[in-house]
Amino acid sequence: MIEQKAQLSESALTASTEATATATIRAGDKLQSPAPIVVASRRRNFLRWLLRFALAAFSIPIIQVVALRFTDPPVTTMMLFRAFDHLFAGESVLWSHTNVSRTNVAPALYKAIIAGEDQRFFVHHGFDIAEIQKAERAHERHPNRPMRGASTITQQTAKNLFLPPWHSFIRKGIEAYYTLLIEFIWPKMRILEVYGNIAEFAPNVYGAEAGAEFHFKRHARDLTPMQAALMAAVLPNPTRWSASHPSAYIQRRAARILRQMQGIPTDEEDDGSPD
Repeated sequence: MIEQKAQLSESALTASTEATATATIRAGDKLQSPAPIVVASRRRNFLRWLLRFALAAFSIPIIQVVALRFTDPPVTTMMLFRAFDHLFAGESVLWSHTNVSRTNVAPALYKAIIAGEDQRFFVHHGFDIAEIQKAERAHERHPNRPMRGASTITQQTAKNLFLPPWHSFIRKGIEAYYTLLIEFIWPKMRILEVYGNIAEFAPNVYGAEAGAEFHFKRHARDLTPMQAALMAAVLPNPTRWSASHPSAYIQRRAARILRQMQGIPTDEEDDGSPD
């Protein structure tokens, strides 16, 4: 009898010990389990926000480009950043800008812009590989000179409309994305019309109408071919050069553009810099 009681006590003690150990393990599991759950939850939230950011990054440019296919931009990113530059320099931040339809712009100006800025505008799809290669060869011949630009009208439209004037590989990548969207969504004449309305023709003077009034005191539709060539000639650096008070270099550049507008072949190579 005493032996049976001892065995029962031992069994009860063992069962109690096992129950206590099991409870302790379960309690430990409950204490330790929230940490990996929290980490997993944070990872899911991060991936969710990353996906949302990626979708926004790809979708917002599409919405912008589609909207501007049918409406004219009241302001551009370039205008705003130039205004800040003038503000920090203690200068006037006001700009002159007027949107007009292409029927209110002299066709000569569009011809001059194409001749001076992007002669293969109607045949490329946003990027002119031949012009890029030509710019590289010119830089190899004159390595001490800055490499001349090889941007197309579409690239310049994307850059002026949407991007700050910063130079980085990230910005060039975003510019390329906008360029492809514009080429895919807009017809060529819409690209040319918008570019003519946002290009800077003098400091703080944007668009063909404002440029024609500033330089020649007339509407853009009344520009002569030579006046159009002069305005196109200053586009690479309108803050340095003037269409109404042209230097010898701008006069030569405008004459070259005018000959190209008239279909006269020219063997001159313009690197975008004065002699």
